[in-house]
Amino acid sequence: MKNVKKLLVVLFAAPALAIAAEEVKLDRLPPDVRPNDLISLQRGTQVYVNYCLNCHSAAYMRYNRLQDLGLSEQQIRDNLIFTGVKVGDLMKIAMDPKDAREWFGTPPPDLTVIARSRASPAGSGADWLYTYLRGFYRDPSRPTGWNNTLFPNVAMPHVLWQLQGEQALKSEERAAPGGRKETVHKLVLEKPGTLSPVEYDRLAADLVNFLVYMGEPARQSRIELGIYVLLLLGVLFVLAYALKKEYWKDVH
Repeated sequence: MKNVKKLLVVLFAAPALAIAAEEVKLDRLPPDVRPNDLISLQRGTQVYVNYCLNCHSAAYMRYNRLQDLGLSEQQIRDNLIFTGVKVGDLMKIAMDPKDAREWFGTPPPDLTVIARSRASPAGSGADWLYTYLRGFYRDPSRPTGWNNTLFPNVAMPHVLWQLQGEQALKSEERAAPGGRKETVHKLVLEKPGTLSPVEYDRLAADLVNFLVYMGEPARQSRIELGIYVLLLLGVLFVLAYALKKEYWKDVH
């Protein structure tokens, strides 16, 4: 009976959770960040390897796949590999999951398909990641000293803080429809980083572009091939229709 009650709670709570997810306002990834922009993808790769790959593996992605981004094997070896692994190896990390659980409370997730897993009715996985990377702020109550507007009480520290700077979450009241007042929370940059806000947003967008690429490296090739397949099917449809007309002309 208890299990039935739990099941009913889940079934009735699911729509409410879906509606709440739709109400989350995500920042949209800049439209000029395109999946076929090799410069953006190369920069995103560099940021990922230098700032993310220390804790977050990409266990379903191989280094040599980065050649699709216009990089040579020598460039990958010289600029993106800092350990003794080979170019054909998977992008794994040396951190032990048990140690990670002790240090962070939970092992850092693999990021190979993070962009695809974060897609929701509120927006794409790219929008979610872009909002997340821009939403860190100082919070002394947290063990790491950081919190996130999109992911409250996140265990991850802000690894890009030297680039972005330190933000604070400020609250203010403003007039709302109906003559009432509402409290609005917004992020304020208190200590600038080495990059300007515009430069940091662009860097975050390039990193997200690479994370999206990792989720499906063959996406661009699939889309281009799909266009040719549809054109071929269109030609075959015309031929098949002409054959049908010729075959049934004496009947109709």
